[in-house]
Amino acid sequence: MSAPTVLFIGGSGVISSASVRLAVQRGYDVTVLNRGSSSTRSLPDEVRTLRADVRDPGSVREALGGREFDAVVDWVAFTPEHVQQDVDLFTGRTGQYVFISSASAYQTPPSRLPVLESTPLRNPFWGYSQDKIACEDLLVAAYRDAGFPATVVRPSHTYDQTSVPLDGGWTVVERMRAGKEVVVHGDGTSLWTITHTEDFALGFVPLLANPRTVGDTFHITSDEALTWDHITQTLARAAGVEAKIVHVPSDAIAAVDAGWGAGLLGDKAHSMVFDNAKIRSVAPGFRPERTFEQGAREIVAWHDGDPARRQVDARMDALMDDLVERFRV
Repeated sequence: MSAPTVLFIGGSGVISSASVRLAVQRGYDVTVLNRGSSSTRSLPDEVRTLRADVRDPGSVREALGGREFDAVVDWVAFTPEHVQQDVDLFTGRTGQYVFISSASAYQTPPSRLPVLESTPLRNPFWGYSQDKIACEDLLVAAYRDAGFPATVVRPSHTYDQTSVPLDGGWTVVERMRAGKEVVVHGDGTSLWTITHTEDFALGFVPLLANPRTVGDTFHITSDEALTWDHITQTLARAAGVEAKIVHVPSDAIAAVDAGWGAGLLGDKAHSMVFDNAKIRSVAPGFRPERTFEQGAREIVAWHDGDPARRQVDARMDALMDDLVERFRV
């Protein structure tokens, strides 16, 4: 029996790269289509690479030629226009199309926890989430009306060693190392679920070329829910310092920085805890093992491994200085 063929559109990002590696390890025949831009994450030698601009349908058609796939995964589709292009490109040439949506599409704030796949989709605060919902709506219609073989996956906050899961990124760690206060939204006690990319892959790869998952939706997250204060303190300990936290209302942050505020009011300001029973029903081996204590040590070690990785965002640093000064007790 030949190996299932999978096309990853993207494939070198924070979430996707671990899934590419695990798919290869589990015997999938993996092709990646991207623009070939530089990345800190290399692909396995077994991966076949196609070069194209994913936003140019003609470029993609030329790169694909007559190839067909058992599954196609688009990691970089964010709007209904992107998804419609995929529907047009892959109708009749794949047995499954996997759309990477977002857990931020769920009802925000949630009326009850834990969040299930049946939780309503509604986010009145964040355009990113509204676009993902619109993408899902398009795929539901394509599946119902024409049998387009769509599967929707909703990751929550997923990270690897390159990504600091705090607004401001590495800037926050540098502030803590310098003895400066850092901003945590709200009162720091809302619960947040962050998932290591290698744990995400354990749930994701079994969905591929799996007929049981077509026409369905799944979220894939860790079972570890932590407060934002704990997340911040854990990173501080990994960096060898103590976190000096100043709590700032999310509304106040949104008033001075609309982009930061949208991600808070539309996502991070609300407790999000997930029930992963559904993904386990098709991926019995899905047992997230990476605690954030481990993940924080990986993050700090990776950044400390090269001074060029320890970038400070001067604008965010100054913004935090201002908020700390205003809200310090």
